[in-house]
Amino acid sequence: MSKRVVTLAHYYTQPEIQQMADKVGDSLELSLYAKEANADIIVFAGVRFMAETAKILNPQAEVILPDAGSTCSLVTQTDVGALKAWRQRHPDHVHVSYINSSAEHKALSDWIVTSRNVDDIIAHLYAEGKKVIFSPDRNMGGYLNDQYGYDMPLWSAVCEVHDKFNEAALDEAFAAATGEKYLIAHPESPLPVLKKADYVGSTSGMLGWVKNFKGDSKSVIFVATEDGILYNMGLARPDLDLRQAPIYAGCQCNSCPYMKMNTIEAVKRAQAGEGLRIDYLTPEQMDAARVPIERMLDFSQRYYA
Repeated sequence: MSKRVVTLAHYYTQPEIQQMADKVGDSLELSLYAKEANADIIVFAGVRFMAETAKILNPQAEVILPDAGSTCSLVTQTDVGALKAWRQRHPDHVHVSYINSSAEHKALSDWIVTSRNVDDIIAHLYAEGKKVIFSPDRNMGGYLNDQYGYDMPLWSAVCEVHDKFNEAALDEAFAAATGEKYLIAHPESPLPVLKKADYVGSTSGMLGWVKNFKGDSKSVIFVATEDGILYNMGLARPDLDLRQAPIYAGCQCNSCPYMKMNTIEAVKRAQAGEGLRIDYLTPEQMDAARVPIERMLDFSQRYYA
């Protein structure tokens, strides 16, 4: 009997990779899909923390990452031993961690969040009178502190892609564009960029904003996130002038090098059973990491039902 292979792809992968997938989505959508997938093998065209999350949620499936080098700067910039000590310095705080983190990181967390549900989950915790520490993305945490008046201590790591967006280059791009101009941005971007945005939200949230845009079709919409999503936005609204926000004057070329390791050849090999198998996590690690992930998924399914 042949094995059932399910291929998942993040929006930040190349268009041809998305066309090979059974499901394309953001971190939350793919986590939910992986949990319920009736699959012997899950090929995750994304980065390692995503494949680890799929394995944690669906431990019976064999999970394969097409390229072992597909990591994330939020993971590589975080020393787990130092993170554990930081958490111990805040024993009366709830540790909320962004899903862009390793399995070991998640195991040290009370809640996991995605960029789509982070606002609602942290608001929920504060409404319950909890104190919160936030890791690993300092840009996202800094935006939440600024936007809502929180006082969360923050871990100091950044997404190397989103952190390149800057206010000066954006100002130049806005000045050069004609007509109505808009900015939508992912909350991993620096605070000065986020303060200029007409909309701040997750990858899926930004895609939804573009789909529902009711303004002048001659407007210029700058998008401050990884360039892969421009493909999906263009499919949804070919009538709009969509541009990636620049990282310096004239440059619209900000890609995640780790996502782009998911080549056609690598994904095909993974579908044939080759690649990095996520089989190195211990049952204890998976059990500990599953608790905050499930807490987030349960919240999201109730809140967004």
